[in-house]
Amino acid sequence: MTDVDDRKVIETQLGRPQRADSEVVSRCHLGLPVVVRVPALLDDGTPFPTLYWLTCPLAVARIARLESSGGVKRMDTRSESDPQFAEDLENANRSYERERDVRVPPGADPAPSGGVGGSASGVKCLHAHYAHTRAGGDNPVGKLVRDWIEPLDCTEECVVGGDTNPTWTPRP
Repeated sequence: MTDVDDRKVIETQLGRPQRADSEVVSRCHLGLPVVVRVPALLDDGTPFPTLYWLTCPLAVARIARLESSGGVKRMDTRSESDPQFAEDLENANRSYERERDVRVPPGADPAPSGGVGGSASGVKCLHAHYAHTRAGGDNPVGKLVRDWIEPLDCTEECVVGGDTNPTWTPRP
């Protein structure tokens, strides 16, 4: 990876400025950020329920394909038909919520709420579940997504010198 700071790389990966300073918690084999931990309150005070945010454009693209083909609905259906999966998902949501809530400043009003990606229950976003798993969380949905989209096998960096690498293309 180049010596460009993580903030610039993340903003280039996202295609927009960050709304708060974030900490890289997972990197790809090329050293670039894959997942960041976002504060519970953004710089402007907005509550933000998503503790882990996926920045890797390859992972984002692969997961978008899963979501567009009904992946969220399939995970919800599995949760409805598989009691152990449902229990594991509920545990992941509550664990995520507790981990985020300890980062909420005292007296914050309103404060973020919900489990993975702010969901009250079930599956809201495969990207958020994968990011939780990639950050070390025990998440059954994230584990399945990981098995479907990895390895993140880019042969060149998606960001070079702080800009999108014009020769980088996501591998399906």
